[in-house]
Amino acid sequence: MHFSFWEKTGFALLMAAWVTWGSNQIGDMLVHAEELSENAYKIEVADSGGGSAGAADKEPEKSAIELLASATSERGEKVFKKCAACHSIEKGGPDKVGPHLWNVLGREKGSVAGFAYSDTLAGMTTPWDYETMDKFLESPRNFVSGTKMTFAGLRKASDRAAVILYLREHSDNPPPLP
Repeated sequence: MHFSFWEKTGFALLMAAWVTWGSNQIGDMLVHAEELSENAYKIEVADSGGGSAGAADKEPEKSAIELLASATSERGEKVFKKCAACHSIEKGGPDKVGPHLWNVLGREKGSVAGFAYSDTLAGMTTPWDYETMDKFLESPRNFVSGTKMTFAGLRKASDRAAVILYLREHSDNPPPLP
């Protein structure tokens, strides 16, 4: 007897449905699961006072500039390791993927001779001060659109303050703290 393609396909689908249904029925007969009266794992969540109203009660995060007084250079050195893959910090250090950062605070943006900056950053002629460095370190792409820098940024203000203090110490004539 010769069956057509459609007859074979229909029979295969019917068999697959029957095996699936039968496996489900047999599984239900073999395993009897009872509903739990309470959750096996209790997850305690702190009450925030009712949704978004609790968010208004929180203190706003301090800026990195406000945290400079409590920042330490040792912490900045640890956080700077994220930057050290692309930047040198030593006096007379070479440019790497990014420009050297000796004397960066107080230096004009995009002013390291021979380094190929993005057009936007090369067009900026104002110096790096504490506020602009804080904004840049938080999110380089948001501060300078079109930057070649691929680093996402430092989200924690305490990390930015520590790095800014560390950069300040690596200067011939560091600008006064704000």
